[in-house]
Amino acid sequence: MRSYLLGGGFGRRLNGDYAVPAALISKAIGGKPVKLILTRSDDVLFDSIRSPSVQTVRAALGQDGAITAWQHHASAGWPTRVMASAFMEKGVDGKPYDQFAIAGADHWYDVGPMRVRALDNELASETFRPGWLRSVSSGWTPWAHESFLDEIAHARKLDPADYRLSLLDSKGRNAGSSPNSVGGASRQANVLRHLVEKCGYGKVSLPADTAIGIATTFGQERAMPTWTAGAVQVHVDRKTGVVTCQKIWLVLDAGTIIDPDGAAAQTEGGALWGLSMALFEGTEIVDGNVRDRNLNTYTPLRIADVPEMDVEFLPSTEKPMGLGEPGVTTIAPAVGNAIFNAVGVRLRHLPIRPADVLKALKEKGNA
Repeated sequence: MRSYLLGGGFGRRLNGDYAVPAALISKAIGGKPVKLILTRSDDVLFDSIRSPSVQTVRAALGQDGAITAWQHHASAGWPTRVMASAFMEKGVDGKPYDQFAIAGADHWYDVGPMRVRALDNELASETFRPGWLRSVSSGWTPWAHESFLDEIAHARKLDPADYRLSLLDSKGRNAGSSPNSVGGASRQANVLRHLVEKCGYGKVSLPADTAIGIATTFGQERAMPTWTAGAVQVHVDRKTGVVTCQKIWLVLDAGTIIDPDGAAAQTEGGALWGLSMALFEGTEIVDGNVRDRNLNTYTPLRIADVPEMDVEFLPSTEKPMGLGEPGVTTIAPAVGNAIFNAVGVRLRHLPIRPADVLKALKEKGNA
């Protein structure tokens, strides 16, 4: 076997299953060399897809709007159990769980006592082989908590940016530590403040049915945070339900930037992938396999849908942190929050399809 020194696959390469049929073919023809190439539609039949997730977030609120307790449950298939079960961590109950199916939920906001649970979705694991997609579980956990925080702020008639900043007080466990998280939540607050100033959130006048939404996270892992704030400007067509992303802003503190061009490329690519997953991608399981097996029906983001982008890295001399995942993480919740600001409907399912927007508008009487 000749192993090539190249990356790609975003998790697919962690499975060695594609070597099995090549080895069997080679064995069947007397050990001769084999080069096995699958069509995309055939390869999809054997793929490890990112698991659907179901999440529930609850918060206890004081009379002043302060959060006094927090609970986040996320149910999804557990790829680590499939690929390398020995790497699964143990929870406070002593039971193993897939830490990469809940990363991102253990956030840096001060919300009082917090309970985070990774729930094994047995139906998902029995239906298909769970795998990873870029940003891992941070592709879904910030979608839940950043949408929920936005909803709380609007319900309390508070500015969503100011509300988040009030919770990023860098106290106690959120103060951070050396070497990975020096400054803690104060650095996440810093990128959010800078983002709000850049995009003019809450201050600029925009056309009807057009608005900006914001979100902020810490990349992927709490133990190695890349402080990230994102804003998205969208226009919602009330007649068709089509959501058009017009511009993306991202502000990141990733510590010392070693390769500025590489950092920008990683972040831009991640953001566009986040937009693709928020508005364009997605399939269903039909008769035990994925319905959409090629690009004629599986429709990722196309060049014509790429928005204007403004990506900025804040100067820092702290330890360099990862940039493969963070660009993805804030896009979906920022899109959802922008849709609410534009037309007053809250979407809670990804991807956000035109039919979902039209249904929500009709139910709210905003069509």
